[in-house]
Amino acid sequence: MDLAIQSDGTGVSFAVRVIPRAQKEGIHGVREGALMVRLAAPPVEGRANSALQALLAAALGVRRSQVSLRAGEKSRTKIVRVEGIRPEAVLALARGD
Repeated sequence: MDLAIQSDGTGVSFAVRVIPRAQKEGIHGVREGALMVRLAAPPVEGRANSALQALLAAALGVRRSQVSLRAGEKSRTKIVRVEGIRPEAVLALARGD
């Protein structure tokens, strides 16, 4: 697993590769250093970004307000920041634990 996670003590940042308009939503491992996430939402008017925040918040057990986009708002590859968690939580999510 080659997911690069940056931690600063108050939260973590990591890359996410989004596949919008997918038939099945969910987290599908790691590819090229990014967490692969399939979303049913289309990449229109921020719907996919909003769905990504909701999915990650639910999967990590945090409030949606703790999940923010740091880069890639209009790109399929994004940098996501999650406050209040440790890198191990993201690694467990990537492994499917």
